Amino acid sequence: MFQKILIANRGEIACRIIRTARRMGISTVAVYSDADVGALHVNMADEAVRLGPAAAQESYLSIERIIAAAQRTGADAIHPGYGFLSENADFAEAVEAAGFVFIGPQPASIRAMGLKDAAKALMEQSGVPVVPGYHGDERDGGFLADQATLIGYPILIKARAGGGGRGMRRVESEEDFADALDAARREARAAFGDDGVLLERCLLQPRHIEVQIFGDRHGNVVHLFERDCSLQRRHQKVIEEAPAPGMTAEMRRAMGDAAVRAARTIGYRGAGTVEFIVDVSNGLLPDRFYFMEMNTRLQVEHPITEAITGVDLVEWQLRIAAGEPLPKKQSELEIDGWAFEARVYAEDVAKAFMPAAGTIAQMHFPGDGVRIDAGVRSGDTISTHYDPLIAKLTVHGPNRAAALSRLTKALRASDITGLTTNLDFLARLSVQDEFVAGHPDTGLIDRNIDLLTAFAPPADTAIAIAAVLSLGALDRHRGSNPWETLGHWQLWSDMQRIVTLEHDGGSASLRIAARGFDFFAVHDGRRVIPVKIVSRVEGGCRAEVDGRQVEVTANHMPDRLMLRVDSRTYVFHLPDPLNVATEETSAGSRLMAPMPGFVKIVRTQAGDTVLRNAPLVVMEAMKMELTLVAPRDGVIEAIEVTEGQQVDEGALLVILKPVEA
Repeated sequence: MFQKILIANRGEIACRIIRTARRMGISTVAVYSDADVGALHVNMADEAVRLGPAAAQESYLSIERIIAAAQRTGADAIHPGYGFLSENADFAEAVEAAGFVFIGPQPASIRAMGLKDAAKALMEQSGVPVVPGYHGDERDGGFLADQATLIGYPILIKARAGGGGRGMRRVESEEDFADALDAARREARAAFGDDGVLLERCLLQPRHIEVQIFGDRHGNVVHLFERDCSLQRRHQKVIEEAPAPGMTAEMRRAMGDAAVRAARTIGYRGAGTVEFIVDVSNGLLPDRFYFMEMNTRLQVEHPITEAITGVDLVEWQLRIAAGEPLPKKQSELEIDGWAFEARVYAEDVAKAFMPAAGTIAQMHFPGDGVRIDAGVRSGDTISTHYDPLIAKLTVHGPNRAAALSRLTKALRASDITGLTTNLDFLARLSVQDEFVAGHPDTGLIDRNIDLLTAFAPPADTAIAIAAVLSLGALDRHRGSNPWETLGHWQLWSDMQRIVTLEHDGGSASLRIAARGFDFFAVHDGRRVIPVKIVSRVEGGCRAEVDGRQVEVTANHMPDRLMLRVDSRTYVFHLPDPLNVATEETSAGSRLMAPMPGFVKIVRTQAGDTVLRNAPLVVMEAMKMELTLVAPRDGVIEAIEVTEGQQVDEGALLVILKPVEA
């Protein structure tokens, strides 16, 4: 077994690998960029080596620097994690050429499966069913458009390299094909350095079901059953479960056999996942699943497989890489219960799931058997340089209903303040009727997006607490100044303040009167709501509102207040009465950067007349491409940025003026 391994990754997967290595008595070396100097994975490892600047190309994607770090620290092997270089055959070859063990498949296997078009052709030859489409090498746009017409719309354009939904576009009609192809190529080139694409028929009611496989150096291959990853948005997984609901023994056997056959075809070694798309228009049938791709690495969602099998997949990776045979035969593997994993992201659901950078003020997840895989802590920053994943929350139960109930409770009991997250969205999704009934498909979120993201006005309880806390009521009055210890109480009459709060549904103006230390009366224009701070805890308090006690998590910033009350997150903006917005700004004449990022394309120029929702600027941020559109009809008065420019959140991009009558 290895004495020391270097982990060529960051975040939660690096922390995950460190935990297993530590349990096995293996020393670990972390690597980090300038953005990750104080990161959790750096602190957890036995040693840490700086790679370079924050940009991934100069740090986590630098093969030379990673190998130099392994040489410098005397590591025996290198674990790539997932993402970054994990499916880069050149990296695997360089690792082995430098005398280290690559904890993953052999380079030839990575190459065989690395390009989706070649992989599909190979699988077709091996008798594994594939989705009808075009998987050739031709890159001419006109030729590809003709192929799309032959396949029949709707179709999927997919990057042939990489994964994670990047470089993928669904196209509904011939008119949309050219723009979608350009966008898919740009995103694929940026993410994987390869803008080749393939075309596939888009199944109208698909499910995404994948099979975990493992192979060793001795020719043994097993599968560890399936995971259902159908709950997706923008082709990225949101909630996964294992096993797949509705799966019959016959279909499980057919899919497992196909996955093992795929692995044997390329002499696979280590952990891998064979992903299938399943046509469920007539239910789950053994002849309606098709090979999509094979991920030659550990998957993000591997914890649910660990939960139902009792297997530590990272330990298996280490043992197989060290030359040991598979720890179990197929007949010794069994499914125990049910598991769900929810991906908690820093993202603004109300703004089309736009990634949200920022600092985590407080982060708390429940115990009670809930597994949390995270690479950040309270006080850490989610930067624009990397994926906005905060944590993965995994639960296990004896059956699907019990596990799903635990998932909902765990999501509602989780607290993250300081930046916007998808926690509330995940909780709503976990109780969506079709999902609860065990009928997920890849279109479920899009079909129900309005209900899943519908704005719910803040409850009176939340508004009353927000009004009190906006005055600084959580500040501890323990100083030596006797007047400060009196809090908001004053001698001759009740202290009164007028507070204005803005939220997504409007605004509220409230009058607050202090009735004693930590006791307030909040008048919302209709009634008086008594609010009492019962006790303070770090990051919040326990409050009694209208006779009912609630736990409150709070993060008070100069211009806004973020609360979590009754399992819901609220953001209240605190307007500055001296800051009056100009008529031009309020009329929607300025297009601003919604987050820090890189300006890739400017689609307009000064003097152009544009219609509302016309694409103006394409930005890249947090591994995503964002198209920013005109807020209203108008004439482009000025372009304030250039292609290739890095901009901060709130930066002015484009100025519009009204169309002259």
